[in-house]
Amino acid sequence: MDLKDYKGVWTFAEQHDGELLGVSIELLGEGRKLADALGVELSAVLIGSGMDELAKTLVEHGADNVYVADDPILAQYQNDSYSKVIKEAIDKYKPEIVLVGATHEGRELAPSVAAMLETGLTADCTALAINDDGNLVQTRPAFGGNLMAEILTAKHRPQMATVRPGVMDKAKKNADNKGNIVKLDADVKPEDIRTKIVEQVREVAGKISLTDADVIVAGGLGLGSADGFKLLQELADEFTNGTIAASRACVDAGWIDHSYQVGQTGVTVKPQIYFACGISGMIQHVSGMKGSKYIVAINKNPEADIFDIADYGIVGDLYEVVPAIIEEVKKAKAAAAEE
Repeated sequence: MDLKDYKGVWTFAEQHDGELLGVSIELLGEGRKLADALGVELSAVLIGSGMDELAKTLVEHGADNVYVADDPILAQYQNDSYSKVIKEAIDKYKPEIVLVGATHEGRELAPSVAAMLETGLTADCTALAINDDGNLVQTRPAFGGNLMAEILTAKHRPQMATVRPGVMDKAKKNADNKGNIVKLDADVKPEDIRTKIVEQVREVAGKISLTDADVIVAGGLGLGSADGFKLLQELADEFTNGTIAASRACVDAGWIDHSYQVGQTGVTVKPQIYFACGISGMIQHVSGMKGSKYIVAINKNPEADIFDIADYGIVGDLYEVVPAIIEEVKKAKAAAAEE
């Protein structure tokens, strides 16, 4: 393999039912930094049916090229068809870096493509950079989050990584951006697909997703029981774009569904305000919320690790503190309404 034959940064633009996932825009933002560091073009790969408008959206968010496989047989994600299209596109155009969101879909798709290409893949990256040799430095938590591992794919191309949603900053939209839209030959036949989608069952955990929320009120074992989340929900409801979340301990205890879990084995979030209620501050949880703009910690234990990263710390019983915060928020909203 001649590594010099491979140039460019590619991102996989994941879409569901004609809507781009937020991580697709995050990958463009991070991909632009990497492409600029290497002096190469940034491209997005888009697969589906009726993708014209989404292709334009990707250009507006900074893609120099959008490679589009548009065919009715690709309307719904299936590993066999999507991995075949991407593998063939990589063989033809030879990008040096390929980034995929660490979503349910991406965590299946990326390993399949990497295996077909016989290249390396680093999963669940939280940071990416280019070193002096022009290689992609892929950083991810290791050993239960107690250290960060830096991984290189120095002898193979493309260098592939999945990136956790909510970790990277989204690319800015600019309607004046110019880019090329390149049609891919979607040479996929029904017999290439070994599985059949019989039914799709979707469970909506809440009105607002964790990755989109501006305010998150999270609870830990300090809640004492599942009933504690009712109080946290009251505070979250006082905000237009607020929701509750939980530490892994609460999920393991059966107090709340896994979809609310923030942390290394849950969701990574970056809200404007993160209320950590009864959360001790273990590294596994902190890794998923340390990017929050403001962190407000509420804990009985003044020595709790969560106070080390908090912008505001309140030592006290959350069952006394949270109701007091709710009342103050209500007063502030009433005063604002009168002005």
